[in-house]
Parts: sequence; C-alpha cells; structure tokens
Amino acid sequence: MYQRLLVILLCSVIVSGSIAQDKRKLVWSDEFNYKGLPDPKKWGYDTGGQGWGNNELQYYTYQQSKNARVENGNLIIEAHKEQVGKNAYTSARLVTKGKGDWTYGRMEIRAKIPKGLGTWPAIWMLGSKTPLKWPDDGEIDIMEHVGYDQGVVHASTHTKKYNHIIGTQKTAIIKVEDCSEAFHVYQLDWDAETMRIGIDNNYYFEIKNEHSDRTAWPFNEPEYLLLNIAVGGNWGGQKGVDSTIYPLRMEIDYVRVYQ
Repeated sequence: MYQRLLVILLCSVIVSGSIAQDKRKLVWSDEFNYKGLPDPKKWGYDTGGQGWGNNELQYYTYQQSKNARVENGNLIIEAHKEQVGKNAYTSARLVTKGKGDWTYGRMEIRAKIPKGLGTWPAIWMLGSKTPLKWPDDGEIDIMEHVGYDQGVVHASTHTKKYNHIIGTQKTAIIKVEDCSEAFHVYQLDWDAETMRIGIDNNYYFEIKNEHSDRTAWPFNEPEYLLLNIAVGGNWGGQKGVDSTIYPLRMEIDYVRVYQ
C-alpha cells in the first residue's frame, strides 16, 4: 500500500509539472526562418558611435546587412574593423522596444557568441520607459562575455540601489568552455518575486524581490530585449583590443518569449 501511494504521489508531481509547462504560452518569437534584414516588425536598431556610456569603440549601424542579417536560419550580428567618423569599428545593436516589451516571463535565446580580445557581446534587457533613466529603470543582463576572459559568462542586474557604478551590482558567473564554438540556450525566468538566469536549464544566478522600494526592484514594469556586439569599452577593452580578428559574429538561432 505504501509503495502504491508513493507511485501515485510521484505521478501526480510529474503530471502537475507537465501541466504547468503546458500553461506557459509563447507570446513572441523570431525563429529566423527567412533571409535578409531582421524582421522590421520585431526588431529596431540603436545607432551611433558616442561610446554608449562605456567608452566603446564601435559605431552601431542602421539596416546594414554586413552588420545585421538573417542567413541559414540564424540572425547574424557582425562587427567589422571599419572607420565611420571617429569610430574604428562597426557593429549592430538590435532592440525590440515598441515591438516586444514584457513584464515577467521566460526568455530563451539560443546563441553562439564571438571570441577575441576586446569583444563584448551581450544579450540583455532595459526598462521600456522613454526617456530611460539608468539604472533606475532596471537592466537585466542575461548574457555578457568579455573576450579577455574567454569562456566565462556573466549574468547581472542593475538598479538604482544595486549597480556596478557604486559597486553593489548583483552578479554571477559560470564557465562555458565552448560558448564560442557551440550554441547554448541563455534563459531568463522572471516574475514578481524572483529572477533567475541560466544556460541550458542550469540556473546559476537568482535575485529576490526584497519588497523595499523601486530603487531595489524596478522589475514590475515592461522591459525590452537587446542583442549586440560591443568593441572595447570600460569593461570589454580593459586588456586591449585585437584589431586583427575582424570581422567576427554572434549567431542567434532563435528568440522565444513565454508568459
């Protein structure tokens, strides 16, 4: 009787877990099963070369296929050694603002990231407010990687109370030896109480809503997704930039958002 009851309980857990999974709804995605420029109904661009608050070296272009395109079922974001004004490099920064803004959910981005000294690829989110007030409106870094520390992936959040400028940011790292040779799924699970970030269902970063005020948890409001490769900068360029490795790319197989 005890064994039978145990089996019934185990089955109940499995079934309830699968039901919970089934209740999750895909609300936005790009599978990149087309060719050409990124779908303008889903992606916009941040453009310019003003350093982006980090003394970065790249100029982000607008609708330039050499920097952002879809081919062979993948989104390609590609940085080039190419002079544009005062900037010695070009790249792309794709954003979903106004086309995909979410409060809570599960974000999955399957990607392969570049390697090389001075590279700084990122998969991240920012508060959708206009104008944005950073860090008050919140930043979620699902994946950051700096080329001088190859194979170490970072997850972080930034708020007015907890951010890197004042040395209080919440962050964690994980070693992913083949992050530049193989695709991995970078994940964010986010609700009103908890935020977890992981790779391939291995969660290594978690923060809790401390229920103090918005300076600690601005994450009850919409955020949008950004995909980019930066070159150099305060963090990415700490140990220099290898100018001989370009062009280089980040490849994204899909982006999926569930709620």
